[in-house]
Amino acid sequence: MMKKDTNKDYLFTEELEKILSYKFRDKSILIEALTHSSYSNENPGADKNNERLEFLGDSILSYVVTEYLFLNKKEFPEGELTRARALIVREETLSKFASKLNLGKYILLGRGERLSKGYERPSILADLFEAVIAAVYLDGGIGPAKRLILDCVSEFENGDYKLKNYKTELQELVQRVPDKKLSYSVVDESGPDHEKSFTVEVSLDGVTIGAGKGQSKKAAEQQAAKQALLYLEL
Repeated sequence: MMKKDTNKDYLFTEELEKILSYKFRDKSILIEALTHSSYSNENPGADKNNERLEFLGDSILSYVVTEYLFLNKKEFPEGELTRARALIVREETLSKFASKLNLGKYILLGRGERLSKGYERPSILADLFEAVIAAVYLDGGIGPAKRLILDCVSEFENGDYKLKNYKTELQELVQRVPDKKLSYSVVDESGPDHEKSFTVEVSLDGVTIGAGKGQSKKAAEQQAAKQALLYLEL
């Protein structure tokens, strides 16, 4: 069985708990989340690794990110929501989340993986982040797990990996030329109230440069701006 509650384990996990802003009731589950299969294969006393936790963490992460985007990106149509989610939950992004939390410092790796700097490998770090999310969820419920995920997503959005906003991008492009004016107008509405569809055109100095459809005016404007960017950058 994996060792539990040794003084070394407590010191080891307490340092990470401060980074995660979460104190585990059962520290053994955090140690399990930090244990790579290469370590458990080489250490008979460590009979668990983080692969099962990674499986659970993947689903929790997808749910939390999906809910966040649905509630906070009301201007995004379904296709943009899907694209944004894929951008957040991909390996590259998750490995950056893990690096920001310095998780690589705490992972337990086999000798070969450690010598080859597996603690820096994006695939290992992404899996580690998912496993830690699952550990927090199992120990404390969805609340703490959601807070940890959303803290990372917030930094992601406010940093160099901001989710694309086509209206903002179009405005910034147009502002490079003085005295140019953008305007959006709804040119069509169709469908019942609970399933309305809007068509919006975007014009530059009175000339239509893009059109888009969506289930809200904001979503249609985003699609119109996307088409305008394609038009202007050709």
